[in-house]
Amino acid sequence: MSASSSSSAASLRPVTHLIFDMDGLLLDTERLYSVVFEEICGNFGKSYTWDVKSLVMGKKGIEAAEIIRDVLDLPLTKEELLHESEIKQEKIFHTAELMPGVDKMIRHLHKHNIPMAVATSSSEVSFQMKTVRHKDFFGLFHHIVLGDDPEVKCGKPQPDAFLVCAKRFHPPAPPEKCLVFEDSPLGVKGALAGGMQVVMIPDEKLNPDLKREATLLLNSMEDFKPELFGLPAYD
Repeated sequence: MSASSSSSAASLRPVTHLIFDMDGLLLDTERLYSVVFEEICGNFGKSYTWDVKSLVMGKKGIEAAEIIRDVLDLPLTKEELLHESEIKQEKIFHTAELMPGVDKMIRHLHKHNIPMAVATSSSEVSFQMKTVRHKDFFGLFHHIVLGDDPEVKCGKPQPDAFLVCAKRFHPPAPPEKCLVFEDSPLGVKGALAGGMQVVMIPDEKLNPDLKREATLLLNSMEDFKPELFGLPAYD
């Protein structure tokens, strides 16, 4: 476990509510996104690198497609790129597995009645494809806020998704009492902008410079110690 340079155990504040990103954090779907976009971009002689990927992680689909098209100068519209990616995603998203340590942690905290929710940039259709084999797991969350939710006006790095998510707990949760879990730099920025602490569990390939802002930096959910934030420790 490694804490980011901006935090020490003493600076971590107790929380009462947890909000989780989904792609690359709960589900191993970021790897599947890479497979899809590497193939599409490769067809045009372009490379979908981690430098490009880090620009779009956490973005809504059409926004991500526009960035990829512009950065790599692809000869198709953002709508065409999005459509082609969705066709390929439909074939593989159902294979998504839970990330290491995630099932144990969520079930532990659910057993202790800690309110938890998901704030994802995925659309309803995409969410259903990715979670088809994990309905029981996602049923443990109080609610799920999706990327095409009408109340989420702006995607990450704006805080909208997290603030809407906090508001939908019963009763609503104050932002300062929420702890967000993210794997993307844009998601970390959004959580911090919303006044929340954020645990970042990034892919090891992510540029280290993009890992500096998080309240706490971990290699895996298996390394998370709930008691650091005033939550029930593992039995």
